[in-house]
Amino acid sequence: MNSKYIARSSAIAARPLGGEMMIMSARDSTLFSLNEVATAIWEAADGTTPLADIVVLRVCAKFEIDPETAYADAEEFVSNLAQHGILLVSDQPIESQEEL
Repeated sequence: MNSKYIARSSAIAARPLGGEMMIMSARDSTLFSLNEVATAIWEAADGTTPLADIVVLRVCAKFEIDPETAYADAEEFVSNLAQHGILLVSDQPIESQEEL
């Protein structure tokens, strides 16, 4: 499994709402309501932690799911948000956007 790193885009609006996260893409105005699992991934998307570690440490540790299924679901979730410019994905750690 190749390492994937994810980071939150700065081109979004995001607000927590009752344990979940509401996110809107500035690129296409798509609105997403993230459930608790997706919110855990979103909050851990710091650009320096591999997605596999996020899945094990933040998803599998809190929710009853096996790592293989959780990782496959996380990849699909990340891919979907990346298509809307909400998450950035790289095979290398991602620098903070404030530093760019």
